[in-house]
Amino acid sequence: MTVVVENLPPLTWSNGAGQAEQTAGGEVVVTAVAGSDWTNDAFGGPQQHAATSLGFTPTEDFALSARVRVTSPRTTFDAGVLAIWGDRDHWAKLCFENSPQGQPMVVSVVTNTFSDDCNSTIVTDDHVHLRVVRSGTGWAFHSSRDGVTWDFVRVFRLDYDGPVNVGFMSQAPMGDTCVAVFDTIAYSTDVPGDFRNGD
Repeated sequence: MTVVVENLPPLTWSNGAGQAEQTAGGEVVVTAVAGSDWTNDAFGGPQQHAATSLGFTPTEDFALSARVRVTSPRTTFDAGVLAIWGDRDHWAKLCFENSPQGQPMVVSVVTNTFSDDCNSTIVTDDHVHLRVVRSGTGWAFHSSRDGVTWDFVRVFRLDYDGPVNVGFMSQAPMGDTCVAVFDTIAYSTDVPGDFRNGD
């Protein structure tokens, strides 16, 4: 199925075809297969790149945000994700992820050969707003309860000069599936003036 999101550039899969659909209301629904994830173990263990993201290739500075929720029964480390994919050694993801304690959280991972994984805000609602911003060679991640007031997650740089795919992903590292729903999708070429306060 071709997914077309208003105001977004054309969407393609980053790492092989995945499963996605679009509801009549414009929601993007991405379904992960069992065992799917991205991780480049910081301790040198096996890399995992079984997940794939549905995204676009940006050609200018931008901000992409969406409200994210998971509608399938939650399993450890499952997540709805805003993802950046360059290649197997250069990627990043901002996740609405289920912790080993069963607590949904905002989690970010930045990979330049090895993954830097960081837990952020605990989420008490059944959804969270996530945002990816690119400005020049730098990137920023933010999260929000309401999509209006944004909390800083991190800034970073990918050591990669090629084109990237930025978009929507679902992962189920330890479960049979994960159904992630993305709505209230917004794309803008006006980026925040201050990454750290999200304005």
